[in-house]
Amino acid sequence: MTTTTRPEHAPTTTRARRPVPAQIARRIADTPALWRPLVRFDAAARFATRLPAASDDHEVWLLTWLPGQGTEWHDHGGSAGAFATVQGVLTEQHATPDQGGGPAVVVPGARRLVTGGVRPFGPRHVHHVVNADPVGAVSIHVYAPSLTEMTEYTRHGSLLHSSGSQLAGVNW
Repeated sequence: MTTTTRPEHAPTTTRARRPVPAQIARRIADTPALWRPLVRFDAAARFATRLPAASDDHEVWLLTWLPGQGTEWHDHGGSAGAFATVQGVLTEQHATPDQGGGPAVVVPGARRLVTGGVRPFGPRHVHHVVNADPVGAVSIHVYAPSLTEMTEYTRHGSLLHSSGSQLAGVNW
């Protein structure tokens, strides 16, 4: 098996010039000067701010999570993405979307995303993320293309049913 290393100056896009969210998330995570001054925690809700590292084909967000803060079940409206945990630990559960349009099925178990880890996902990814640890967490999220809508889901046993949506420019 041959392993090649991508030079640091190589683009973070595929041949079709589509951004590679995991590479962008890693690059931003490895450059604390871009995000560290923006970190703040809010006891009422997760804090989120869009970073100026965005471009026409992707966007980058900084999120902070106090212990117990998390997301509801959601997708990313057809955007692919990735997130890098830059402080603390996040826990993710995900679901497998039904190909025929039926409810998504929750995959048993959870994934712990420790500092330094990057979690890529495709355009049909459905998940729930929470800070289940006793210290604050910080993460960098990249979406390509930029988010326009996120569908929310309600869990009924192992099934997720669409329960609404959030729209860019309206809900965030």
